[in-house]
Parts: sequence; structure tokens; C-alpha cells
Amino acid sequence: MDCDTCRAALSARLDGEAEPAPAAKTDAHLEQCPACAEWRARAEVLTRSIRVRPAEAVPDLVDAVLAATPTPRAVAIGPRAALAVVALLQLGLALSQLLTGASGGHSDHGMTGHLFNEGAAWNLALGVGLLVAAGQAHRAAGLLPTLTGFVAVLVGFSVRDLITGSASAERVVSHLPVVVGLALLFVVARAFRKQPTPGTPVLYGQGETSTDVSEPPQGESGPKPRHLRPTAKHAA
Repeated sequence: MDCDTCRAALSARLDGEAEPAPAAKTDAHLEQCPACAEWRARAEVLTRSIRVRPAEAVPDLVDAVLAATPTPRAVAIGPRAALAVVALLQLGLALSQLLTGASGGHSDHGMTGHLFNEGAAWNLALGVGLLVAAGQAHRAAGLLPTLTGFVAVLVGFSVRDLITGSASAERVVSHLPVVVGLALLFVVARAFRKQPTPGTPVLYGQGETSTDVSEPPQGESGPKPRHLRPTAKHAA
């Protein structure tokens, strides 16, 4: 084995790679070649100094990054406050219905007590859901499909009951908080959906000019890109 092959094998061994020659031949050559033995010693020192050298001191940028990070904007404070009021009103009506057992003008023909309690429990759950959405705006969109379907069916039955006289006007009016809550829920969900990801530039087409690379070149048309919204919100 010549010295070049030996040193190539030693280099591969120090790097944890496959050696180009059998290890036994390399070791046998080292025992007979002082130059390659010295080369191995120097290579081992160099490799060790690179791998275990002290870490270079770097500036602490935590304070500067936190100072440059924009404070998250509160989303739809007014609608959320109104939604909280509606949620409390809905909770009050549901609790009153559960505690008093009053049907509020409904005809009880064919309506069992268990069915009545299920309806009251559902109204109570809606109040809790609206209250949670008022406190955590990112949850508003998740409640929208359920509440939309409920209100659509409820409005249809309420109109029919008014026409047939099965329910009093007072009872139908008691459903108004749910309808108002749906409208406010839509406003809150839309406001949160339009909020850009914290720390990202505002895209063009949102009232400000952007220099972001996502803006299409002049003269080109196409769908406007949108920021990816975070899947979760956690305080830093």
C-alpha cells in the first residue's frame, strides 16, 4: 500500500466513512511508515480541535426580537362584548327554563318532560358555546355551522307555530338571542379570519401597499395569495 492510499483510508476513518482499502492493510502500513503515522497523529488533533472547539460567543437577541415583535391586535372587541352579553342572556333563559320547567307558551300536547329537558339543555349548551367564542375569537368559526343549522330550523318551526297558534309570540321572541348570537358569531369569525398572521407583512389588496415577494409582477393577473393562518394561538 502506498502513502496516498493509506492517508485516504485514514481520512475516511476519521470521518466515519467507508475506507477505500481494508483496515488491516492500512494498519500494517502505519506500523512500517513513520510519515503516515505522523500524518495520522496530526489529522486526529485537527479533527478533535474542530469537533470540540469552544462555542463562539454570540449576542443575545431575545430582547431585540421581542421589542420588534408587534403586539397582537385584539380582534373585534365590540362584537365580542356584544356576543358575551347575548351568551349570558341565553344562559339565563336556559337556566330559567330548566329550573322552572315553564314551557313559555308552547302547547304541551305530545311533548314529554324529557324532550322539554333536552331542549333546555341544548339552549344552555348554546349559551356556553357563545360565551366561549366571545372569549376566544378563533373558536367562533367552529360553532358557525352548528348554530346556522339550528337557527334555520328554528326559524322555520317558529313561523309555522305562529301561523298555527301552537306557540305564543312571547315564546318565539325568546329565541331572539340565538339569532342575534349567530349574526355576532359570523362577525367575530370573519374578523379573526381577516387578521394576518402576527409578524407578517400585509398583502396587497388589503388597503396597504406591500413589497412582499408574493405580490405578482406588474401586468400579471391571477388569484391573490393569502397568508397561512396559524392552527393554534399560544401566548409567547
